[in-house]
Amino acid sequence: MFRRVLRVILIILFAGAGFGLSFYYLPFPGRIAGFVIDTPAMRYGVIGIITALGGILGVVLAPGIVERVVQITSWLEQLLNRMTIQEIVGGAIGLIIGLIIATLLGTAISWLPWVWIGGFLKIAVTLMLGYLGVSVGMKRKEELLGFLPRFGKDKPTKSTNKPLYTNKILDTSVIIDGRIADICKSGFIEGILIIPGFVLEELRHIADSSDLLKRNRGRRGLDILNKIRKELDVMVQVYEKDFEELSEVDSKLIKLAQTLNAHIITNDYNLNKVAELQGVKVLNINELANAVKPVVLPGEEMTVQIIRDGKESGQGVAYLDDGTMIVVDGGKRFIGQTIGVVVTSVLQTAAGRMIFAKFKIGENKVTDQDHDMQPSYEEVNEIG
Repeated sequence: MFRRVLRVILIILFAGAGFGLSFYYLPFPGRIAGFVIDTPAMRYGVIGIITALGGILGVVLAPGIVERVVQITSWLEQLLNRMTIQEIVGGAIGLIIGLIIATLLGTAISWLPWVWIGGFLKIAVTLMLGYLGVSVGMKRKEELLGFLPRFGKDKPTKSTNKPLYTNKILDTSVIIDGRIADICKSGFIEGILIIPGFVLEELRHIADSSDLLKRNRGRRGLDILNKIRKELDVMVQVYEKDFEELSEVDSKLIKLAQTLNAHIITNDYNLNKVAELQGVKVLNINELANAVKPVVLPGEEMTVQIIRDGKESGQGVAYLDDGTMIVVDGGKRFIGQTIGVVVTSVLQTAAGRMIFAKFKIGENKVTDQDHDMQPSYEEVNEIG
């Protein structure tokens, strides 16, 4: 549809150009191509022929011009899609400033005695200052955007420069994990969720893997993204810009976070540490999960179901609803039963939390034969 409309417009423009040139510049009376034009009827006939020739020329040249315009439009669209909104706004402000300066200089140039030199200089100065304005505006976008709110304020407060929220970048592991959708649904995530293009590409490769487990994980990640975009009230932006000089996805994530001044949401321990070393704020979902687990203190009583035996003799193992493992001393003989226990100690590790307890006999009574426990190495590694 766009091509057809543009083609019709071009044909009309070519025909109009032929009409205008012949109407205003055709000699009358006069001679053209050996024909003497000395009557109004002959003049209008020649004007009609030239107008028709202009239209025919438009029909011939319009398809090529339309294709070139479409190519340029697509290129500009791709260029703008790779740019951030801050870069676009900064470039626009720089262009406006450059054109204002060019207009002021053009007024001074117009006083030159040679008209053709003055016109040429006006065009050159306008193009040069417009380009410089766009280039400088995009490179110094932070200063420009930070300067705008200060108009009309004598003493800007410290909070003036602070954004209301910080955008969040999702990495591949946290998308596949899936818990980010529930966190977004709860309303604890503020700002725009940024999905880098290279992360989507990695998810696509995982979803196309020949390994069944990897393929299911990749497809799960894509389903989670679709759920966030369509079902949840969260702003999601796909960022297409890539950092081709970097090969690893983690390095690209850190570079992108530094470029956009955003935070990274992940559950990758290594990415967490590397990002912190480079000054990038990381929100780790595993740390959040550990933080919201209910606090259990020694001496508290609870009711648990013994699932299996522990590593040490006589121990039984139970689990809370959040997956926290409870090691019950003397609980092996109660496997498959639900019993009351008393917490004796809580072990917090980097991998998670482990609770040690004793079973109780009767109301608030613990057998005298029970003894204190120490966690085994295997049980600590079994957390999470």
